[in-house]
Amino acid sequence: MKYRHIVLIVVLILVVDQALKFWIKTHMTIAEQFPVISDWFFIHFIENEGMAYGLKFGGEFGKIALTLFRLIAVVIGFFYMRKLVKEKYHNGLLVCGALILAGAAGNLIDSMFYGLIFSESTRYELAQFMPAGGGYGTFLHGNVVDMLYFPLFDGTLPSWVPFWGGEHFIFFRPVFNIADAAISVGVITILLFQKRFLHRKTDAENQPVGTTQQAV
Repeated sequence: MKYRHIVLIVVLILVVDQALKFWIKTHMTIAEQFPVISDWFFIHFIENEGMAYGLKFGGEFGKIALTLFRLIAVVIGFFYMRKLVKEKYHNGLLVCGALILAGAAGNLIDSMFYGLIFSESTRYELAQFMPAGGGYGTFLHGNVVDMLYFPLFDGTLPSWVPFWGGEHFIFFRPVFNIADAAISVGVITILLFQKRFLHRKTDAENQPVGTTQQAV
């Protein structure tokens, strides 16, 4: 795999992620939702100020710190991916690295620019792109747009379940976006296949079958 393939994967994920977020921001109000597949997959619009899956980190200072950390991580990530390509690491690791890098970049764009280019989304009004009066926030203070919601189980737990028996329970409750999904898939796949992925191809492995090296 070449470095341009890594860049292509990142760009494709960013285009899909940002296109969906733009559509959500300009066509849905906060908390609005509609079903995609039956009653277990919904598009549900929320925004969060912090990390993936709606987690938060340290208020305003934490938000700026998190955004700057994402920016530094993405820049370093591109250089590190180039290094992994040159050192001929497993293609699986390179693809997963590209997924993680794309996910980080996708949420970084929200945090850096959405406060500047969109008006505020509310429960009653759609956001406007490039509003005349300016956006709802400043540089580095944008909210991350989430919309993918998979309540695979939504019901009451049996009474015999310890602690939570008889209570209403939803699984899977977090609302996330394509960038979050790319990060999760990349990280989980690396953990599952780390023995295979964390391996560099040797010159012998790269040599075509049936050929031998001639002694100098």
